[in-house]
Amino acid sequence: MAHDRREGSLEAPERRPIDWQNPAYYDEGTLFDELERVYDICHGCRRCFNLCNAFPTLFDLVDESSTMEVDGVAKQDFWRVVDECYLCDLCFMTKCPYVPPHEWNVDFPHLMLRAKAVRSKQGKTKLRDRLLTSTDLLGGLISKPGIATAVNAVNGIRSIRVVMEKVLGVHRDAWIPPYAEPLVEEPSAPSTPISLAKGAGRTNGKVAIFETCYGRANERSLADDLAAILHHNQIPVCRVAGEKCCGMPKLELGNLDAVAALKSSNVPRMLRLVEDGWDILAPIPSCVLMFKQELPLMFPDEEELARIRDSVFDPFEYLALRHEAGLLSTAFRHSLGRIDYHVACHLRVQNMGLKTKEVLELVPDTRVDPIERCSGHDGTYAVKFESHAAAKKIARPITRRISSGVANTYASDCPMAGHHIAHGVADGSDAEHPLRLLRRAYGC
Repeated sequence: MAHDRREGSLEAPERRPIDWQNPAYYDEGTLFDELERVYDICHGCRRCFNLCNAFPTLFDLVDESSTMEVDGVAKQDFWRVVDECYLCDLCFMTKCPYVPPHEWNVDFPHLMLRAKAVRSKQGKTKLRDRLLTSTDLLGGLISKPGIATAVNAVNGIRSIRVVMEKVLGVHRDAWIPPYAEPLVEEPSAPSTPISLAKGAGRTNGKVAIFETCYGRANERSLADDLAAILHHNQIPVCRVAGEKCCGMPKLELGNLDAVAALKSSNVPRMLRLVEDGWDILAPIPSCVLMFKQELPLMFPDEEELARIRDSVFDPFEYLALRHEAGLLSTAFRHSLGRIDYHVACHLRVQNMGLKTKEVLELVPDTRVDPIERCSGHDGTYAVKFESHAAAKKIARPITRRISSGVANTYASDCPMAGHHIAHGVADGSDAEHPLRLLRRAYGC
């Protein structure tokens, strides 16, 4: 009987565990064999040409080779494709017809992760990249009274930025997040009595905020706005005490041992909260994705991590669930007008739908127009000298749309993407986080 073959998978994508603790995972020979196999499939398909810069880089390498096939591309040039991938997951979730359970088993982002992990194990990552992804270290050193102000001022001096570009490889024109002061480590006590918590469906009605390393060191208003919205809805709130970075920056660098160490620090703290009935919300999509997907794929047999996974929510996913249960206040005091809404990649791949749009459009006289394009920021990709221009190019469809001037404001669930977009719009405006918009609508 002939084998039943189909051109593309009709089933939902399946993510398979990351075999990162197997020594064979780091074998460069088998890595290059798999890179060549997958690159050849991508070359024959080319559906992902307009996502990130990894695919145009691959296709140009093939087209400019002597054979015009993958076998004509020098193996060392395979790394050029790896360098352009920042693990947004859009190719896997929205484009590729050959992802598991298809027999070709193409998982481009996790293959890129393996390549980055091999290079990390070989000690070939740049000092700049190790520094930029050490978010807890940088935040702990800089987010102090006086120091943060001084660092922010220095980062605004053009001549200093030129030196940083030459010495560190941080592009002189890239947006760099300012540091807040002081860095607050202790959680605030719930101001809504815990006795008022009302569970409904998957939600327990009391929330511990995982503030994120970026939120603690750079933009504390994220957690403050979320807490205000939750208090307004009679939801008790606390913060995850002593939290560390979720590990996404180190994951994107391929330093999986560092990811595991951060996980070991965070899991006991978060598990205690989950066991006490707290739901956990994080105001940055990448951090939510880390606990929902990447860490469980790295540690598929850890029951404690699975319990945390099932208790972690995106803020607007959570608010939408509360609204479905009739427990979300819709007594809004201010309309928001028309909003251009950039849907962050790490939110899209969580497959929950446009919950931010759904909740914001509960506000009277409010229209949310989604922009489902990558911003090209990726935390570090947009600040690196060698990739800043590509990051701006990737964001151009978004900045062009916003610059049309139709909307009253523009927003992104990813604050860094939002600021990167504003940097490209370059008209003096700035993106607003949807949490800030919802808080404004409530007037709380």
